[in-house]
Amino acid sequence: MEVIRIHHPLDTRQIPKDPVVLAMGFFDGVHRGHQAVIKRAKALARAQGVKLAVLTYDHHPALVYRPLTADDRKYLSTPQRKLQQLERLGVDRVFLVTYTGDFAAQTPQEFVDHYLVAFHTTTAVAGFDHTYGPKDIATMARLPEYARSRFKVVTVPEETATTAKISSTRIRQAMKAGQIDTVNDLLGYTYRSSGLVVHGEARGRTIGYPTANVLAPENEWVPGIGIYTARLKVGAIWYPGMVSVGRNVTFGDDRPITVEMNLLDYHGNLYGEPVEVEWHHRLRGEVKFADADELVAQLKKDEAATRTYFTQLAQRE
Repeated sequence: MEVIRIHHPLDTRQIPKDPVVLAMGFFDGVHRGHQAVIKRAKALARAQGVKLAVLTYDHHPALVYRPLTADDRKYLSTPQRKLQQLERLGVDRVFLVTYTGDFAAQTPQEFVDHYLVAFHTTTAVAGFDHTYGPKDIATMARLPEYARSRFKVVTVPEETATTAKISSTRIRQAMKAGQIDTVNDLLGYTYRSSGLVVHGEARGRTIGYPTANVLAPENEWVPGIGIYTARLKVGAIWYPGMVSVGRNVTFGDDRPITVEMNLLDYHGNLYGEPVEVEWHHRLRGEVKFADADELVAQLKKDEAATRTYFTQLAQRE
């Protein structure tokens, strides 16, 4: 997959001369709604015998318009992971634009003239709610007006799950609530985050459940407080286990939130390892136990549930 990084104003010498069907969107998470847009664009590209291209951005456009909230700083898919997902979907070319104030200051007509036409677009494809400027005038309904017959416009209707629209906002809400099963259903794949294994309090080792303390980047989402089944990727190998996102409330109040993973049947030194966490299923919420013995009794139940989960997963695969 070819990735062309663009900073406004566009240098047209960067742009290959061949025509493309262009899917547009920020695509945070590349969820099932985004996938529907890309799959529709892919079908059109194959029918026309041209390449499938995507226009997307390397950071959230909200950065240009208002002060960022804590949620704005986190992504369901970092630029690198988003590119991986787009390649998996069969995208041939990505125009990765740095979203700046000058880029945002373009009128809808200037955006179309300077970018969509310059990309040699034969058909522009986006979701029904996609905008490319002020929300009242830069709509998909008005895009044919700006296109001036230079390319076709295809609008993809919303994708729904349990009658509600699939959106990045809805997925983030489920993520904060720790509803990872819902997150994975809406994404259409199993969510992953990255991290670095660092030293913790080593308390798990004293109770028979040593954990890898995963320091997560500030710009990636991690599910809300709870206990989950997950897999940890170290190098090229995935290890199943159970992971706690919480404050270890059994051992005190007002403690920081940590991500600690106990790997099944793994023995080794993981300190300093860059890792990926693949979040599978929520087992339960965090509980404050009376003492360490009660905690260990529950961890044994969690371990049994985790082993059952991955055994059944292997059977389905």
